[in-house]
Amino acid sequence: MPLPGAIATSPVMTRIDFHSNVPDKLAYVCRLVRKAYGAGQKMVVHAEPEVLARLDGQLWTFSALDFLPHCGVDSPQAGQTPILLAATLEAAPHHELLINLSADTPRGFATFERMIEVVGADEQDRTAGRERYRQYRERGYPLAHHDLAAGAESRR
Repeated sequence: MPLPGAIATSPVMTRIDFHSNVPDKLAYVCRLVRKAYGAGQKMVVHAEPEVLARLDGQLWTFSALDFLPHCGVDSPQAGQTPILLAATLEAAPHHELLINLSADTPRGFATFERMIEVVGADEQDRTAGRERYRQYRERGYPLAHHDLAAGAESRR
């Protein structure tokens, strides 16, 4: 049975990395975005609209030395902007990297080459993250787990 978000368009499966026990998810995502942008990647950050609004503000202010060009996926500039913020993925013009901040499996995640699941340290977020991890593993997605609390990295 396919995952709710699995709309595969290529024979290569999406590589999924879980970053768990993240104490401040928005600050962490700002650093992830800066690193990916610096490496020349195009990305989409997926979350609920209110979370995206807060992230938008943080992306403008978290570093005085970095410019991280971003906009909403529904913006007329989305096709030329490397960092997109999206509550839904249907209109995403590029499919390299997806960063998921939502507790749910993003519909259409399988159209991306790679997805990073950012899971907070609170129990509700961890429980939802474990369930997504289990679902991806059962369906054979290549997974990696990075536990920030343990300072460890494990491959499963």
